[in-house]
Amino acid sequence: MSRRGPRHFAKLAFALSDADEPVDIDLSHFRERIAAATAGDELLAVWSHKLAEWDMLPAPSWTDTAPRTDERREAVYDKLALDGSLRKIIDVAVPVHKGPGPVTISREFEPWYTRELASNRSFYWKSYKNLLRRKGWSHTAVSGLDEAAHAVVERLADPTRADAYSARGLVVGYVQSGKTANFTGVTAKAIDAGYRLVIVLGGTLNLLRGQTQRRLDMELIGRENILGTADADDPDSLVGIDYQDDEDWPAKFVSFGARPSSLGAFDIERLTSRDKDYMSLERGISALEFDKADPSRPLYDPANLHGARARVMVVKKNMSVLERLVTDLKKFGPILGEIPALIIDDESDQASVNTTDPKKWEAGKVNRTAINGQISALLKLLPRAQYVGYTATPFANVFIDPGDEEDVFPRDFLISLPRPAGYMGVQDFHDLTTVDGEGPGQAEATHVRGIYDSTGDRLHEALDSFVLTGALKLYRADHGVPENHFRHHTMLVHESVRMTEHAELADRIRGLWSKAAYSGPAGHARLEALFSKDFRAHLDEALPGPVAYADLKKYVSRAHQLISRGGTPVIVVNGDRERDYAQPDLDFDRTPNVWKILVGGTKLSRGFTVEGLTITYYRRTTQQADTLMQMGRWFGFRTGYRDLVRLYIGREETLGRSRNAKTVDLYEAFEAICRDEELFREELERYAPLVDGRPQVTPAQIPPLVAQHLPWVKPSARNKMFNAELVELRSPGSWVEPTAYPETPELLAHNTECWEPVLASLSAPPVRLGVGSEPHYEARVGTVSHETLLRVLCDLRWSAPSQFSPHLEFLLRAGQQPAAIEDWFVITPLQSAVRRREARLLGHGPFTPVRRTRRRGSLFGAISEPKHRPPALRIAGAVTTAASATVEENARPRRGGLVIYPVVESELRLTDDGSVDPRDLVMAFAFVAPKSSVGPGRPLVRFRAIDSGRQDAVVVDRDDVRPEA
Repeated sequence: MSRRGPRHFAKLAFALSDADEPVDIDLSHFRERIAAATAGDELLAVWSHKLAEWDMLPAPSWTDTAPRTDERREAVYDKLALDGSLRKIIDVAVPVHKGPGPVTISREFEPWYTRELASNRSFYWKSYKNLLRRKGWSHTAVSGLDEAAHAVVERLADPTRADAYSARGLVVGYVQSGKTANFTGVTAKAIDAGYRLVIVLGGTLNLLRGQTQRRLDMELIGRENILGTADADDPDSLVGIDYQDDEDWPAKFVSFGARPSSLGAFDIERLTSRDKDYMSLERGISALEFDKADPSRPLYDPANLHGARARVMVVKKNMSVLERLVTDLKKFGPILGEIPALIIDDESDQASVNTTDPKKWEAGKVNRTAINGQISALLKLLPRAQYVGYTATPFANVFIDPGDEEDVFPRDFLISLPRPAGYMGVQDFHDLTTVDGEGPGQAEATHVRGIYDSTGDRLHEALDSFVLTGALKLYRADHGVPENHFRHHTMLVHESVRMTEHAELADRIRGLWSKAAYSGPAGHARLEALFSKDFRAHLDEALPGPVAYADLKKYVSRAHQLISRGGTPVIVVNGDRERDYAQPDLDFDRTPNVWKILVGGTKLSRGFTVEGLTITYYRRTTQQADTLMQMGRWFGFRTGYRDLVRLYIGREETLGRSRNAKTVDLYEAFEAICRDEELFREELERYAPLVDGRPQVTPAQIPPLVAQHLPWVKPSARNKMFNAELVELRSPGSWVEPTAYPETPELLAHNTECWEPVLASLSAPPVRLGVGSEPHYEARVGTVSHETLLRVLCDLRWSAPSQFSPHLEFLLRAGQQPAAIEDWFVITPLQSAVRRREARLLGHGPFTPVRRTRRRGSLFGAISEPKHRPPALRIAGAVTTAASATVEENARPRRGGLVIYPVVESELRLTDDGSVDPRDLVMAFAFVAPKSSVGPGRPLVRFRAIDSGRQDAVVVDRDDVRPEA
């Protein structure tokens, strides 16, 4: 099981056995052991680990197969020389993990961090990896983290290189999805590789900074490095050690068995502690005086570097703290140029980005915000510092001016982490494929509730849900579900950013609580009705659950006691002072059980993890997508109780106080930014593959890929546009669905009339279409040439032309290339009999117009129905699943799929002859270009400069962009 890759297994078994000849090795015992292995079997664990590692390696030297595929696993088996029966047994015991990996957009870089180097220098990474396994991480999860962390470190500069280079990168995760685990893994690998100063910017509050410090101390730095020269058995020498009052010390803190330096590795010295941020000269600045084994060589020389201690500090993003650090570093002079340093910026879109208005800068001078200025100063002082930002909302970072060499634009790489297994995110609360008029989908029906119902405000119901779900957790803990899943049980109430309103809301909740009578008949009657109306139907059948409310009664009493402990069920979380957050019940690490209702605003909406969050009552609005997404504290891991999670969210809220205030749907806003985020990730994934060994796009070309589905929710507060304008978007085999149709009757009629030649091509009798087990449906179909379709598309008018123009450019250029696109199979779905209203259009038909609404200004929401997409994908060669006869007869190379939707925005009005007025109709469509329409090795995007007079500019203001002639 060599680290260089899989090797002949029988020969390895022979080498470890007493057999005389390799042919005598009998693997039958191994075969039986694997076949009978259950969870926890040590041999199975070893194989699971190695197979996951080999399955996921991005580009190993021993095979050219793609990771996470059956082909990769077969290549592994070939190298191991396993027979067919053993392969089948192992496939059952250890299935191939085919989940997504990290997606990387990167500039070209100089390879240095090879797998062999990573294996040779892996003291802290191996320790961290083993800790994660002990915590219950699956082998695929650990291997996935290994892959993602390796992708970051290999794009940093080689810490031993002679010339200094400062890389800038960004890692994009999901809100509350475990980004800390990733940057802990990156830190472990980086210090193993030679980085000797690590500065973690850990939030804007001491509470958040302390949580990050504790996490690194517990999982990476370890007992021996924390103790230093102190004797663990001598109480006197432990005075001042900062975890003596921590219930997890020392048992849950990683241990190496001895000081790492005595084990052939190197020690880590902390320059900050759990309770103390960086203090000027008072703590540890002398520790930055590195001792060199060979004083004649620089620190970054391997002769000095790999024996030197690493220094780690976790500092708050606070002006005075960072200023002290910068001031102290300046005292060291030239030696700073020899220190390979790593700056990890958690929540990097908060405070770190320069948000000053460029129009107000003095000529030749950049004005910076306070934190951004200090980070810039750090990077200048440490020319070998690598900067890696972490965020779940990357738009502010993406829109930084890449021409500002002293800012933190991720010029070298952007890595998008996959959604972790077991993570509960936006897709669990929004049914993205549900079409207008179909009612709530499964996700919404299970987890989402409005703020109001026919009886008024549902805050009281939300409190009842909190008590009821607490009782359900206690029930499950009594019936075999691990109790640690339910250590904390919390509810979040977020209505405003104003502290006075928080106090009033907390008083209101206390009043409702005191009158709730949870121990009396009235309270039990309410909870029983809520259990029957809501929770019973949505309980996860794989988990223990009560048959009737009577089974829960005794647990309701216990839940009420836990929540009321301390005299109040409510904690107010706000304020500008640190002491406002130094509440025991806000410290989820040190407090055994936090069962509380948290009321707060901004400080609860960023970085702060609300453990055990089960019920959320949320109604605050904002006009920035990244702010809104960060407020989604209900996202995260909900092991053992995800079916109990409920979100009470405003469906009709007023934005602003002026007479021009707009009524918005907060749930819809979350759906819009969900679509923006998912589209952004999908775009990154599409353009990540290299073409001829080179990137299709670089981080500087990312901004044009940022979408905005909701006009009043901007991607970020910055008002910048890069001079790299997206011109062409090639989408072979991908579903493309424009939504920016015009609104005036004249333009609607114009667009409808453009489609006449396509409508004329449709067959009179409907046919049945479908693919595999997907739902089949009736449609009228036909075929048009590519030239005919291009004439239609070129003449259409749009409310936002830039939305479709890159796609049109692709179709135009494809028509000019031999063997690209020949014709299109046209599909006009017919509605089911229940909803069908037939109408003729321009003398053709009948058609069955569908009703849709514009949900984002002039933009529609979902127009197509999911069941209509597979036939078009099959026609275009994007899927290979067998389809209905009509689809199979018409699927061929160089043919695309086109789906047309006649749409009405109000009630369908017909003329006397059964026709619909073209002015009342939106002719919506979607298309799938042939899978073969872009040859292999061709990039999928093309850019051009916006302003030919400013070719050297990296960024131009929106106001300066001139329309093309």
